[in-house]
Amino acid sequence: MSTTEFEAFTEAMARRPAPPAPAVPAFDRVTVLGGGPEGRLLASLCLAEGSEVTLFSAYGAELAAIRSAGGTTLRGAGPVGTFPAGREDGPSIRLSAELDVALRGADLVFVTGPVLKQRTYAMVLAEHLADGQVLALVPGRSLGALEAAWYLRVGGCEADVVLAEVQALPYWIREDGPTLHLTRARAAPAAALPSDREDVVRGLARFLPGLVPVRSVAESGFADGSGLVEAPALLLGGPAAPAGGPELPPGAEPLPERNTFRALIGERHRAVIAAMARERRRVAARFGVRGLPDTGEWLDAFAGAPAGEEARPVPDAVRARRLVRCAVVGSLTPLVSASEVAGTPAPVTRAMTTLAQTVLGSDLAHAGRRLDTIGIGVGDLDDARRAMDAIARGDR
Repeated sequence: MSTTEFEAFTEAMARRPAPPAPAVPAFDRVTVLGGGPEGRLLASLCLAEGSEVTLFSAYGAELAAIRSAGGTTLRGAGPVGTFPAGREDGPSIRLSAELDVALRGADLVFVTGPVLKQRTYAMVLAEHLADGQVLALVPGRSLGALEAAWYLRVGGCEADVVLAEVQALPYWIREDGPTLHLTRARAAPAAALPSDREDVVRGLARFLPGLVPVRSVAESGFADGSGLVEAPALLLGGPAAPAGGPELPPGAEPLPERNTFRALIGERHRAVIAAMARERRRVAARFGVRGLPDTGEWLDAFAGAPAGEEARPVPDAVRARRLVRCAVVGSLTPLVSASEVAGTPAPVTRAMTTLAQTVLGSDLAHAGRRLDTIGIGVGDLDDARRAMDAIARGDR
């Protein structure tokens, strides 16, 4: 084909009407896996939008607490009110301790909870998912959808399903028994696997306002800044790395409205976070992912505002340890693994991983998401990029 013929061909193709975009899925029947605060929030958001909602939990105490309270009450930002659960009449969240029953007929399945629980769900769900269902990880953290796709495949899943990865909920949560106090969070990156199913992300926006669609789960995974913000904020402190709030006299307590996650982060923390952010951007660029947030944007997205309606609450000790564990397994270790393949050192991220493991007393790095444990070869960067792209497209 000559140059002139090629130009004529490209002009003709440009004039052709684009194929119609897939219809945005309605997601009329939703199942939420997990009865913790994140699961209860998701179930309430879906019920508020008129969907038929089932909440599954393998823990009797979780279901008993929801039944006893009669549902979940939302206060603050978002759709406020009490969202009934376990009732026979009127709109209500159905409660179930039977996974196969909870999944039957669902259009959309949300997977919540810690990273290790998400991995367990992916293995268990392999034989239970049906054609046309969408499995959404919230939050997906780094490589979440890629790992879930791998476990579904090795678990024998033959159903034609779509995976979605969302990096954060639209609200921060402060739990007070059956009541969830919400403050608004920043918009979260989201992508679908295979990558040509942008309609799925548009459908999720019905329940999760403010989603930012990105091209693929590889891009949304590298856009995860949770670990680089949460680990330093929760592990570093004291005179050498003081918190970011105002200095208080001995014995004084900060005002409740100033006792926020962002106040945990001082200038020393910011320096560590900035260094980890630079490492993440360098590694991502080696995999062809550019345009990631700057350090300030990651802080706004994952630490919240210093005060006010976008402030993130300070977690209690139990939840703080869980967040650090998830940061290592689902955010820091995947970045270190990718850095090894890319030949781009990430010493600060690696050091933060070691510190977290020492504090928690667990060898979490070996349990973390790594490219070589989710079917992506680690011998050559180009091969790893091709494998990651193929999985993201749904070709593998």
